[in-house]
Amino acid sequence: MSGGRCTCAKSHQGVTRAVAEPRNVVQCVYSSPDNEELAERYDQWAESYEDDLDRDFGWSGPLLAVEVFTKYVAKNARILDAGAGTGLVGTLLADQGYTDLVAMDLSAGMLEEARKKSAYREFHQMVMGERLDFPTSSFDAVVSVGVLTVGHAPPSSLDELVRVTKPGGHIVYTLRPDLYEDGGFKEKHAELGANGMWELVVVSEPTQILPKGEPDVLHQVWVFAVTS
Repeated sequence: MSGGRCTCAKSHQGVTRAVAEPRNVVQCVYSSPDNEELAERYDQWAESYEDDLDRDFGWSGPLLAVEVFTKYVAKNARILDAGAGTGLVGTLLADQGYTDLVAMDLSAGMLEEARKKSAYREFHQMVMGERLDFPTSSFDAVVSVGVLTVGHAPPSSLDELVRVTKPGGHIVYTLRPDLYEDGGFKEKHAELGANGMWELVVVSEPTQILPKGEPDVLHQVWVFAVTS
């Protein structure tokens, strides 16, 4: 997810202006032409990210995902927070007694904010959709909230999340139903299942988690168990 005081520059006849309205910032971040620009825009937004999401969108994705996550993952698990952002998910997991948390995000600025939470043991700047610099079967579980979405991590990201998760481990993430149907995720889910890489544990009912900013946009929490 995204939205705040991002300096999404627009150039017209040599004049550059910053877009500051929250709705425009969301559009700005989601329309980043590549991962380098996406990281830069998140860097610019990092300090006000949490306040903006809470005030302007009522973002409850982390709460919903953690509620589901804790039903399937043991407290002593080594966990990758893929797309950790400022550490909202890690903070909630730490509050639940999870202590072996690893933060990964494409934005150095967002990771700097996450460091302030004291919830994570490690911090890594990596890009979802590219090969992750972790050995195979590094983690007992992966959680990813608000990252598999428009203009962000593609369906192919799931291949790497499966690779770095131990057999028997769980992958938990949020996904919009429309992106599942039309964004390539339905096909990727089926491919990983057909290849014996994972099996579905549960998927939540579509839920409103952006009531202030995008009340019509629903999300689901998916839980898969890695099988090989």
